[in-house]
Amino acid sequence: MALELRQQLKLTQQLIMTPQLQMAIKLLQLSRLELLDTIHQELEENPALEEVRETTSEEQLLEPVDKAADDGAAAKEVTIEEKIQEDIDWSNYLDEYNTPGRANFETEARDAPKYDAFIARKESLNDHLLWQLLMTSPSREEEQIGSLIVGNLNRDGYLDVSVEEIARTSDTTEEKVESVLNLMQTFDPIGVCARDLSECLLIQAKHLKIDNTLVTGIIKNHLGDLERKNYKSICRVLKVNLNDVVAAVNVIKGLEPKPGRQYSDETPQYITPDIYVYKMDKEFVIVLNDDGMPKLRVNSFYKKSMRAKGKLPGEAENYIQDKLRSAQWLIKSIHQRQKTIYKVMDSILRFQRDFFEKGIAHLRPMVLRDVAQDIGMHESTISRVTTNKYAYTPQGIYELKYFFNSSIKRVHGGAIASVSVQQIIKQIIMGEDPRKPYSDDKISKLLKDHHINIARRTVAKYREMLNVLPSNKRKQI
Repeated sequence: MALELRQQLKLTQQLIMTPQLQMAIKLLQLSRLELLDTIHQELEENPALEEVRETTSEEQLLEPVDKAADDGAAAKEVTIEEKIQEDIDWSNYLDEYNTPGRANFETEARDAPKYDAFIARKESLNDHLLWQLLMTSPSREEEQIGSLIVGNLNRDGYLDVSVEEIARTSDTTEEKVESVLNLMQTFDPIGVCARDLSECLLIQAKHLKIDNTLVTGIIKNHLGDLERKNYKSICRVLKVNLNDVVAAVNVIKGLEPKPGRQYSDETPQYITPDIYVYKMDKEFVIVLNDDGMPKLRVNSFYKKSMRAKGKLPGEAENYIQDKLRSAQWLIKSIHQRQKTIYKVMDSILRFQRDFFEKGIAHLRPMVLRDVAQDIGMHESTISRVTTNKYAYTPQGIYELKYFFNSSIKRVHGGAIASVSVQQIIKQIIMGEDPRKPYSDDKISKLLKDHHINIARRTVAKYREMLNVLPSNKRKQI
C-alpha cells in the first residue's frame, strides 16, 4: 500500500480564547482590591493608558475670577452692619462675663498626633517581654536565656520547648533557666511563658492572691471535670458544696487562657463591599462601589501618532498599536465586568427579595443555574462573578456566594434553605433554659414544629457550623 499526501478542505467549529476574552474573564473573578492593583500596574506599564484627573475646585474658580478682572468688573465691597439693641440689660451682661468660672487652657497637645499615627508597627509580644527583661538589668547569660525563652513562645504566649532543651542550647544549668523563667512569668501580660494551661491559670491566680484556695484546687486537679461541667464530681472529691464550686468556676472563667493574643501581630482584614443595596420607598436600589476606582481613557497623543501614517518606524508603530489595543480592551473589560456584576446582583435581588426585607430566616434555596438562566449567562461566569465579591444589604454585609445554598424539603411540601435551618437552630438554642439545654435529638424534634424533618446528626453538623457547644457543655448552674 503506497503512502501519499493529499490536501482536503474541512470546515470545523472550535472555541478560541481571544486575548480580549481572556482579559475579561481574568478581571471578572478578581476582587475589588485585586482589580485596583491590576489597574495601577497597567497604568505603570502601558503609556497609552492614562487616568482622568478631576479638576479641583480652585482650578475651576480661577478662570471666572480672572475673566471678571479683565472685564474691569468691580467687586462690591462686603460690609457687616451691626446695630446695638437699646433694650440690653448691661448689668446682667457684665455680671455674666465677669463671674470667675472653670478655667480652660488651650495647649498644643490637643492637636498633637496620636501615638498610633506614627508608629511603624504594632508592638509584638516578643518586644514587650524583652523590654521588661532588660528593665531588670540582667546579666549577659540571663539575657541570652530570656531571648531563647521569648523566641520559643507560640502566638498564645505558651513556652513550646522544655527547660532541658533551653539549658542545653544556652550551655547553662536547668536551675538557672528555671530562675529566669520564673522571673519572666511575672511579666505583663500575666500568665505568659507558662508551659500549659494549668500553669498559666495558676500564675494568674497567684497574681490575684487567691492561691491555695478552692480555685487553685480545681485548676490543679479538675480541669477535665470543669471542661465537662461535671461539678458534682468536683464537690464529691474536694468535699465542698455546689455553691462554692460555682463561685470558684466563675472566678476561673474570668482568667485569660491565652495571654499572648492581645499582642497578636495579625492585621485585621476589612471588607469593602463591591455592591450596595439600599431600600428607598419600598424599592431596592443597587449601587456599584466605584469609590477609589480610577477613571481610565486612551492617551490622545498616541491616538494622533497612529493617524500619521508612514511617519513612524515599523517597530514603533507595532508597539503603539499593541499598547492602544491593550488599553481599549482593559477599559471595555472593566465596563463589562461592572455590567455583569450588576446583572447578577439584580437577579439575586429578585430571587431573594424576602431575605432583603425580612432576614436570614426567609432565605430561599438557590443555585448558580437559577441566576445563569435568568440573565442568559453560563454557570461558570456566575461562579466567577460571585467569587470574593461582597454586597452591603439592609441585613448586613454578605458574600455573593452566601445567597446560593442547598435546599431541604419540608414535611408538607416546599423547600427551605439550609442557611435558614441553621438560623432556626440558632434561635432555638438561644431560647433554651441554660440549666437544661436541648440535646441534638430534642432540637431535631422541635424542628418538626417548623415542618422541617432532619436527622440528629444533621442537627449536630449545623450546630458545629454555628460554633455552638454540645448540650453537656452548654449547661449552666
